[in-house]
Amino acid sequence: MSSTEMNTEGGGTKTQRQLEKEKRRGQLLAAAGRLFSQRGFAAVSLDEIGAEVGVTGQAIYRHFESKQHMLGALIGQAGYNLLQAGKVIEAECTDTYERLQQLVELQTDFALTSPDVIRVQDRDLAAVEARQQREIRRTQREYIDIWVRAMRDIHPSETTEQRLVRAHALFGLINSTGHSFRGLAKRQQTGNFLAYLKKMLPQMAMESIYAAPE
Repeated sequence: MSSTEMNTEGGGTKTQRQLEKEKRRGQLLAAAGRLFSQRGFAAVSLDEIGAEVGVTGQAIYRHFESKQHMLGALIGQAGYNLLQAGKVIEAECTDTYERLQQLVELQTDFALTSPDVIRVQDRDLAAVEARQQREIRRTQREYIDIWVRAMRDIHPSETTEQRLVRAHALFGLINSTGHSFRGLAKRQQTGNFLAYLKKMLPQMAMESIYAAPE
């Protein structure tokens, strides 16, 4: 194998140039996420995003068709990763409690590591190109369906729509903490408070899953 090629998990090979391009693409998406989150999609230029990683705005067109396409890629990639991880959990966890526990931990980890993406999605999804937006929403529905199915054994008498409400309520509980955590981190409580959230949030979420109306 050439020194410029590397094995991938799928058994194929990628050249050093391909790996570097993927790395740069990831850096650009991370920079875009930070800036979009801080100032809003419309207020950020490609030049500003490029400057964050040491390239020109024009260089971004090697990776993305437009700023709008970059926004769609940022939100879409996050949703795709969640869906793929959720599918693995659903396929491998036959025990209902364990499946829900792993789903909660998956969502908690996403909320605490990707608050920028959550904020951008909530505020700027409507700015995504229509085709990308449809794909993003389809992916999100598939991911939510995994949660709805997982809660079926816990609340067999509830309708699919009622369990859907539960799923969205859980996302609200877990995801909103990412916004709160940002302010706490600025007060230099990052390490201790993050450890607290990683322990507390899953416990609260699991208790809320089992909650039943009188």
